[in-house]
Amino acid sequence: MAQNSSKNVAVIGAGSAGLVTARELKREGHSVVVFEQENQLGGTWVYTPATESDPVGIDPNREIVHSSLYSSLRVNLPREVMGFWDYPFVAKKKPGRDPRRYPGHGEVLNYLNDFAVDFGIIGVVRFGMEVGFVGKMENGKWKVSCRKRENDVMFANEEYDAVVICNGHYTEPRIADIPGIEVWPGKQIHSHNYRVPDPFRDQVVVLIGGAASATDISREIAEVAKEVHISSRSATSGVPMKLPGYDNIWLHNMVKWLITCIFMWRFVNA
Repeated sequence: MAQNSSKNVAVIGAGSAGLVTARELKREGHSVVVFEQENQLGGTWVYTPATESDPVGIDPNREIVHSSLYSSLRVNLPREVMGFWDYPFVAKKKPGRDPRRYPGHGEVLNYLNDFAVDFGIIGVVRFGMEVGFVGKMENGKWKVSCRKRENDVMFANEEYDAVVICNGHYTEPRIADIPGIEVWPGKQIHSHNYRVPDPFRDQVVVLIGGAASATDISREIAEVAKEVHISSRSATSGVPMKLPGYDNIWLHNMVKWLITCIFMWRFVNA
């Protein structure tokens, strides 16, 4: 690369996409700044027991929590296919590390931290900085405005030759459009705000959706709940079917409407 072709680049987000983007830009000789709104890297792989002020996630003024991880989550792909091609996700024989082929979420975060340290990415990350505006200027450069989340102080605008957006989209829940849901008085929660099964003890629970998170969460909730009913488009028999190996989990066709007080909980799968 020619010496005068080096660019000043802003990368928004220090999750897996932001980290590898920063690494590649640095390899090409560019000057890189990574903006990360949290106080640590890892993006969606940072677990927190905290949940949002609106458990369903439809209030635009809710307090947003970035993480969608539940405490027991393990990856559903073997670690060999999850790593960057030149930085394998291998098991490390160190205290506190997870050597399993399908490790828990904490091991993925450890891997991303290892990557950032080994490639010198940590030094270019500005933690606790939330980008509020990105716009192109008359001179062809990009203006980036951000604030310090800790004290809500807005920083001066900065100019960059290029901006790469790597902030993900998993904080935005997908809500099933079901007649009656807006007036149904029962407790409701989106899987984005699920962490542990204890709040569902002795409850009758219905999960809407049949993807990977519904598979994990339904089985975990069934350990403490009275009944768990999975409503999924993949069920086509029209007859409730008990899940093999479980006495209190049933698979149903997709819910068409809600009637007050049929269920004590509605659970929406992401």
